[in-house]
Amino acid sequence: MPAQRFRLMQYFTVTSFVAFAAVGAALYFLERSEVSFFESVQREQAAFLATAQAGLARDQSDAAHANLLAVYEAGHLSLAGLFANALWRRDFEPLLAWTRRSAAPPASYPGLDAVDAHVFALMKGSTVFKIKVYDSRGMTVYSSERSQVGESKADNRGWQEAIKGRPASEIVHRDRFSTFEGMVENRDLIQSYVPVRSPGSGRVAGVFEIYSDVTPFLAQINRAAERTAQITAANQAGLETAAREDARKVQANARNLILGVGAMLAPLYVSLLVLVRIGQRIIDEQARAREQAAQREREWHREKMAALAAMAANVSHEVGNPLAVISGLSQELARGQAPGTAAAEQTRMILEQVGRIAGMTRQITAFTDGRGDQPAALDVNWMIRSVCDFLGFDRRFAGVRFDLRLADELPAGFGIPDYLHEVLMSLLLACAEACAKRGATGGRLVVETAAAGAEVAIRIAMQDDRGAELDGVPAADTRMEAARRRIEAMHGRLVAGGRRLEIMLAILPGPL
Repeated sequence: MPAQRFRLMQYFTVTSFVAFAAVGAALYFLERSEVSFFESVQREQAAFLATAQAGLARDQSDAAHANLLAVYEAGHLSLAGLFANALWRRDFEPLLAWTRRSAAPPASYPGLDAVDAHVFALMKGSTVFKIKVYDSRGMTVYSSERSQVGESKADNRGWQEAIKGRPASEIVHRDRFSTFEGMVENRDLIQSYVPVRSPGSGRVAGVFEIYSDVTPFLAQINRAAERTAQITAANQAGLETAAREDARKVQANARNLILGVGAMLAPLYVSLLVLVRIGQRIIDEQARAREQAAQREREWHREKMAALAAMAANVSHEVGNPLAVISGLSQELARGQAPGTAAAEQTRMILEQVGRIAGMTRQITAFTDGRGDQPAALDVNWMIRSVCDFLGFDRRFAGVRFDLRLADELPAGFGIPDYLHEVLMSLLLACAEACAKRGATGGRLVVETAAAGAEVAIRIAMQDDRGAELDGVPAADTRMEAARRRIEAMHGRLVAGGRRLEIMLAILPGPL
């Protein structure tokens, strides 16, 4: 039965295609993830830069407003000192003294027009839009806008800070505002509350509220902020354009890399395919050579068994007839001789040797009987006996005895008679040679049979002259592989392990 051919080409084609496809998919997804990672990093960097630029523009605008407020607050402090030097003793101290003494409202102060004239003359042409004076109670005792005189600003936080000796300023926007020059609209102002200290004592005697127009300066700051925003937007747009271009380059590079790897893998795959095809051809040739060798071996075995059968038939014919004549004549001579004589003893010896020769011819005939190269039912016990009897003539078995332990009513095995003959002869000869190599003179080959489930078991063991089992036949023995092929061709099993050899054959229902 020919061995199944190993389809290396088919297995390699399927396996390598799956492997290369998996590697290609992994490379593709890795490249895609790298591109996605690069794009996400670009987005994060663009968002960070936009946030940083927006924060920088905001900080610049806040710094400009803070600087403007600080400069004007310093100017208002100087202006308050100027007012105090020029007008306090002459105009405001008498006004504050009158309001403390009189129950009348400050607006009824008799010298209020003169105070207005002095203040207006001092502030004419400046950027100061309004001046107010508060007493220590928070009451407005003077305002360049006459309608506000008499109002209380005790709850105003700016006045509260100034009365404690700390100036306070802020930028405010007014849709309409009354100034020294008249009413103005949509103006940005800096409002400052400045403490006024009494000369000599250092005590806060009142608070100046001064309004200055900073509309042009705030407009300039806003225009600068708009230019910064435009530059930032242009930079952001340029960054996004550069990021898109970089992403396109990265994607193109990733595609080129994948194509390059694919271009390298394709020749490699083709080279491996060619190599495996050559290997498959060699494997097929070797398989055909083994099959041809096995076929030649089967033919040689058949020829050998045919020659043995022909020899046995010739021996049986050529030796059997003379033996029959000798046996007949010896029996006739024995009838005419008195028992115990020398002639009678010689006749008995002739008949004994004739029987021995006849037994040998029967053993040879039994060995060659039951031949066949087709699957059939096997009387395993009978075949073992015939093989062991035949091998008894071989000088290589001169120092080895056969110990047959054959099971009664053993089920019929299933196999090819010629194959089982060959296997038994090969394995028994290998065991005999193993015994000789171990120096086990006078050893035994124990051959036993048994039914093991759905199989017939043939067990071979080697024993020394004391009955101790010896190690089995080496697995490297070439006859083991040949025997294994023969057993597997009969759908059986050869188990070689430990100190025993086992041949397992399928059984037929019922004994022979």
